[in-house]
Amino acid sequence: MRMEWEAAHTVTEELVEGPPSRRANATLTPCPNGNHLWCIGGEFFSEDGKAYFYNDTFRYTPEKVEWRKFVSPTSPGPRSAHAVVSSPAGGGKLFLFGGEFSSLHQNTFHHYRDFWCFDVSSHQWDRIDTKVMPSARSGHRMAVWKHLIVLFGGFYDPGITTRYLNDLWYFDTQEYKWTQVELRDTESKPSPRSGFSFLPCSEGIILHGGYCKEYSKGKRPIGVMLEDTWLLKITLPLDAAPSSSTPISSAPSKSSNAKASKPAGLVFKWERRKRPSDAYAPSLRSGCTMTLWASKNMGVMFGGVTDEDTSEEGLESMFWADMNGYQLTGKGRWNSLTLKKPKLKGAAKKIKKKQKPKSKDSEDDSQDEEADEVRVDADKTTTLVSQKVVTPGTEAGVEDPFLTIPMARYNTMLAILKNTLYLYGGIFERGSREYTLDDFYSIQLDKLDRFVCLKKSDVVIPEGEVESSSSSSDDEEDEDDDSEGSDEDEEQSSENENDQKDQEVTQSTIEGETGLLIPKATKKKAPVEADSLNTVEGVEEDTSNDLRSQATRFMGVSKDTTRSVEDMQSTPLPGETLAMFYSRSREYWAQMAIESENKGKELRKAGFALAEQRYTEYKPILEEVEKILRESGLDQEDMKAAAAAGPVGPGGTSRNRR
Repeated sequence: MRMEWEAAHTVTEELVEGPPSRRANATLTPCPNGNHLWCIGGEFFSEDGKAYFYNDTFRYTPEKVEWRKFVSPTSPGPRSAHAVVSSPAGGGKLFLFGGEFSSLHQNTFHHYRDFWCFDVSSHQWDRIDTKVMPSARSGHRMAVWKHLIVLFGGFYDPGITTRYLNDLWYFDTQEYKWTQVELRDTESKPSPRSGFSFLPCSEGIILHGGYCKEYSKGKRPIGVMLEDTWLLKITLPLDAAPSSSTPISSAPSKSSNAKASKPAGLVFKWERRKRPSDAYAPSLRSGCTMTLWASKNMGVMFGGVTDEDTSEEGLESMFWADMNGYQLTGKGRWNSLTLKKPKLKGAAKKIKKKQKPKSKDSEDDSQDEEADEVRVDADKTTTLVSQKVVTPGTEAGVEDPFLTIPMARYNTMLAILKNTLYLYGGIFERGSREYTLDDFYSIQLDKLDRFVCLKKSDVVIPEGEVESSSSSSDDEEDEDDDSEGSDEDEEQSSENENDQKDQEVTQSTIEGETGLLIPKATKKKAPVEADSLNTVEGVEEDTSNDLRSQATRFMGVSKDTTRSVEDMQSTPLPGETLAMFYSRSREYWAQMAIESENKGKELRKAGFALAEQRYTEYKPILEEVEKILRESGLDQEDMKAAAAAGPVGPGGTSRNRR
C-alpha cells in the first residue's frame, strides 16, 4: 500500500530554459517562506481560434535566475482566472480556489469551485473538500488576513448571461472550514464585480476597482470600469474583548447582560474610502490588479486598459504602461511611481549649470510633462512609448531609463519579492487582434531607476494602419457570407436528403453525440469536434471506448453551437431530469410521434415514450459526465441550473477578459 501511495503521489521536478510558455490570466505568487515566485495555470488563445488551458506549476528563483517545473499527479485541472494566496503556516502553503476552463474549440465552458492546497516543501497538491464552500466562479480575488483566507466577488457564466458576484466568504485555516459572511441589507458593501485589487492591511482588507457588465432589457450589455475603494474592517474575538484599561468589577451588576461576558464573534464591516477631489489618482481603467509591497504597506499597479463604448459596433481602447502605488494605511493615498532621472556626469553637468534658471511657469510645465502617464492608443498608428524628456548627456537606448519601460498592456501578472517588482506577460490589442505577451521584467521599487528585461518578448506586433475591431469584423462577415454561401447550400441539400432516413431510426442521434457512431447528418462535423477536449494540454488522449472516454467526448460536443436545433433538442444535458428533458424538447418528440402515425391521445404518450427511450440511452454517459463535473467541484444544483438554461447558443460564452 505504501508503494502504491508513493507511486500515485510522486512529484517530478524539471529545470526549464525560461519562463512558462505564452499565457494569460495565470497567477504569480511570492513564496511564503523563501525567495521564490510561483506561477500556476493560465490560458492561451491561438490565432486559429483554439483555446489552450494549463495546470502546470512553475517556480522562479531570482538568485539563480532559473525556472523549475513541478508536476504532481494530484494537481488541479487546467484553468485560468483562478485565485491563489500564500501562507507561511505549516512550512509554507499556497491555496487555490475556482477558475475557468474551455475545450479546445470553445464548445464547452466550465467554472470550477474546487479548493486546493500546495505544500511548498513537498511540492504536492491536496484537495480540501468541505460541505459548505463558495459557488463556482472565476475572476474573483482572495487575501490572507491573520489565519483567515477571505474571498470576494468574481463572475459565473452559465451560457446565457454573465452573473457578477459580491458575496463574501472566509476560510479558517485553523478549523479548515468555509463560512459565508451574512450582511444586513441596510449595510453598505461593494457592488458585484471581478478583476479587482484585494490586499490585506493591519485593519483588514482593501478592495479597489474592478469590472462588471450592466444589463438592460432590450439593450446590449455595457462594460463598466469601477474605481471605488473599500476597507473591509475585520475584528477578531480577542480584539473585541475588554482592554486592560477597562475597570472590571469583582461581582457582576444586576443590570449587566449575560451575553456580554462571552467573547464576541468575528465582525466584518465594509467602509467606503472617499478620495479628495483634488488628490492624485490614476485614470479610470480595468484589467489591472495591484500586488502587495509589504515593507511599504503599499499596493503597486502596472498598466491597464480604458474602454470607451463609441457605438453599437465596437469600442475604442486605450492601453497604459504607467506604474502607480496606493498607500494602504491611514485614509489611503495614490502615488505615481515614475522612474527617477539619471544623475548627470561630467560635461553634461557643466552644461546644465550654464543654463539660465527657468521661470516658475516653465518649471511647472516641465513637471507636468514628466508626470504624464505612458499610454498606447490601439486605434492609432503611433505608439507612445514614453512622453518623458530625454535628459541631456544620456545616450538614447542605453542610459535613458524611460526607454526601458515595458510596452502597454493589461492583465499582466505582478509579484513583489522584498523590494523588487516582477512583471510577466499580459495582453495587448491592436485593432481586432489580441496578443498574449511573454516578456519578463523586474524593477527595484526602492530605487525606481530602470526596468530590467529578464526575457524579451517573441511576439511580433505589426506597425502601421490596423483596421478597427468593428470594420474588420464586418469585412470578415461579408467575406464569409460570400464564400460560404455555396457551402451552406450544399450542406442544406445534403441534410434534407438525410433527414428522412435519419427520422426512421430514432436512436441515431445519440451515436453522434457520444462519438460511438456518427449519424449521416453530422458526419462532417462530429469527427473534428469529438476529440476537441482530448487535445487540451494536461488531458490525456484516450482512444479506448470505455465510459469515461465516451463521457469526455460527449462534453466536447454536447454544446456545439454549429449543430442543428433538432440535435440540440434531442440531446439531454448533465443534471437534467427526464421531466426537464421532455419539457424542453416536447415539440421535437411530438413531431417524431406524428411521423410514426400516432394521433389523438396516443400522440403525447408516444412522444414521451420516445423521449424516455432517448434519455435512458444517454443515462450511463450523463452519470459519468456528472461524476467528472463533481470531481471538478460542480455540485448538483449548479448542474441543474446549467441544464435549466438549455444548450448554449452562438456567442453565449462571453470571455469577460476585462
